[in-house]
Amino acid sequence: MGQASRRALLLGGASALAAGLAPARAQQPSPQVLSAAAQRANAGTVGVVSGGVDGTYVRIAADLAAVLDNGDELRVLPIIGRGSLQNIADIMFLRGVDVGIVQSDVLAYAQRERLFPGVTQLVHYIAKLYDEEFHLLAGPRVARVEDLAGQRVNVDLRPSGTAMTASLVFERLGVAATLTHDPQDVALEKLRRGEIAAMAFVAGQPARLFSAIPAGSGLRFLPVQATPALMETYLPSRLEAARYPNLIPAGQTVDTIAVGAVMAVYAWPSGSDRHRKVARFVDAFFTRFEEFQRPPRHAKWLEVNLTAQVPGWTRFGVAQDVMARLGGVAAR
Repeated sequence: MGQASRRALLLGGASALAAGLAPARAQQPSPQVLSAAAQRANAGTVGVVSGGVDGTYVRIAADLAAVLDNGDELRVLPIIGRGSLQNIADIMFLRGVDVGIVQSDVLAYAQRERLFPGVTQLVHYIAKLYDEEFHLLAGPRVARVEDLAGQRVNVDLRPSGTAMTASLVFERLGVAATLTHDPQDVALEKLRRGEIAAMAFVAGQPARLFSAIPAGSGLRFLPVQATPALMETYLPSRLEAARYPNLIPAGQTVDTIAVGAVMAVYAWPSGSDRHRKVARFVDAFFTRFEEFQRPPRHAKWLEVNLTAQVPGWTRFGVAQDVMARLGGVAAR
């Protein structure tokens, strides 16, 4: 839709609203008129809770608004979020939040901590987005993940996605490390001085924090093997020498796991108003997906495979149906 057409559509909507209020200009608008105007405004509005202002999630949400918002049947409102756990809570309980972007391991963590009873039945996924790798950087005296048992490993601040992921990973590997919660830049300095044994960081490679480490630092990435316990939630991945030439020898890779970014949604019952509204969003998202992979949209859209499944999650029924209609195949 061109800029002129969009402006005309928006002005048309404003004119319609003004027309609805016109008879009451000389006096206070009646509750009935205001209620009808509010109902029209909310009927096609979908709130998408994302991440902080400096993160990728909020930029993905902004792209959703830029591509899908037509100002009439569908309006997308990006919302700044406070992390995956809070986003799940907002999807479940907060009015105005219909969709959220979260880490794929948030359901496993919520189940383990018994935070939201029935969460796997109440929160489904529309699509898996891109992956972020689990980096485990260690000092020269640590050769394997198992060597970290009883040692200090920094996992970022307590509310962070890295802290959540690291807690699950070490538990499933059976490694009882002592987890610390310094900011990542502080942790890197402690690692260089030998005050901690390792640090974990979930980020898409190359992580800027590690890219600046000079050659000969003595630091190295520890391989994290894709065990069956980890594969219940994560995906196998690799850290590449081309991304970290000062930490990985040329021509080599380091095995690790990946955490997916997921577009999550509340499993509204079919036929409800909220279900119909989200269904409209889902249909537009899949139908117009190619537009997300063109400039000026975020480069991470190029990594999205709409048929990819998310271990431990259930695909939202509308997404399943739309994919089948468009020729995609995705088992629940």
